[in-house]
Amino acid sequence: MKFATVRVGDVQLYGAIVEGGFIELSDAFHQWPTLRDVIEAGALPDLTIAAEQKSVSHPDGTFTYDLPIPNAARILCVGVNFPDRNAEYKDGSAQPKYMSLFPRFVSGFTGHNSNLVRPPENHTLDYEGEVAIVIGKGGRRIKSEDAYDHIAALTLCNEGTIRDWVRHAKFNVTQGKNWDKSGAIGPWLVPFTDPAQLDDARIVTRVNGEVRQDDTLNRMMFPIREEIAYISTFMTLQPGDIIVTGTPTGAGARFDPPRYLKPGDVVEIEVEGIGTLRNGIEDEVVA
Repeated sequence: MKFATVRVGDVQLYGAIVEGGFIELSDAFHQWPTLRDVIEAGALPDLTIAAEQKSVSHPDGTFTYDLPIPNAARILCVGVNFPDRNAEYKDGSAQPKYMSLFPRFVSGFTGHNSNLVRPPENHTLDYEGEVAIVIGKGGRRIKSEDAYDHIAALTLCNEGTIRDWVRHAKFNVTQGKNWDKSGAIGPWLVPFTDPAQLDDARIVTRVNGEVRQDDTLNRMMFPIREEIAYISTFMTLQPGDIIVTGTPTGAGARFDPPRYLKPGDVVEIEVEGIGTLRNGIEDEVVA
């Protein structure tokens, strides 16, 4: 089952995506205003049962995708998490002892089939295809062997970055990672039920149909189990928290010359069993 947050006009709804369209479920579960509330209640199975008993309420083409969890309180991203990605930096460094982390905010993302926005201040907008996990059961100092028990669902992320702004400060990438609508999350949430959904996952990123990134999650320097264990050491993870787990080699900045995104480009990030996140590119209109 695939659960999404959508908009019909100015109204935000959540429900299930099935062949032919969207099944509204938010009208039947007023006690849970958003999918974040559903996850906190551990109620994704309730939504599955309800969806199986209903038919399409909004056919394809009558709604637009929003972020699956539009009110996510915390989004943490893991940087430089594939061996070839580390080698791209050409600094001679071996695998780091600890993972790199940085925060992103909801305002920096848009939904499936919406355009990423390239700002007028800088045109080095780049793509990063990644799997994102949604925490379902909170916890502190979670053991790596127990980490998968804390995942509620999976989704995809284009962790779009304004490269020239990543190094504005000595120890800081926040500026380059949080331009409004520079990235995307979606299209939907897929409940996490089997370790193979992550352990056997292959992530592919295409720009205008050309494969730019292609790797498997089992090659991560810091596997997702370790990410959850490490992050929960210093902060209590809460239901609805999102961890964006790392991108393979092949981002546009690493080509010679760099191949940054421009209006008219289409980026697709695909993982079998999760789906395909698709976004175009547009320039920001400044009054």
